[in-house]
Amino acid sequence: MADRLGEIRVADQVIAVIAGVAVEEVLEVSVRSRGLYQDLAKKMNGGAKGITVFMTDDRVTIDMRVSVRYGSPIHHVCYLLQEKVKEAVEALTGLIVEAVNVRVETVEVK
Repeated sequence: MADRLGEIRVADQVIAVIAGVAVEEVLEVSVRSRGLYQDLAKKMNGGAKGITVFMTDDRVTIDMRVSVRYGSPIHHVCYLLQEKVKEAVEALTGLIVEAVNVRVETVEVK
């Protein structure tokens, strides 16, 4: 992203953290990380596992691996998740989110 004063770059890890925090707003979903749940401290120290960011110019594609709580309508929950992540990343970075791809890997039974 360029402006008159110079260039602004947002690291992939920062976008992944923003997306991870947005996930926390959707109660029926958890981000998956090689079978382990992540906490905010881990996200801050090395990016958010379970979330992959691809950037070209000012456009972003985000891939997420998630777990959905049993009994939740998966299509509805994932659509809500896509909207929350897109809104948060665009609002906080000024970048354009082209896609938020969600892969449901597990169903969480409590």
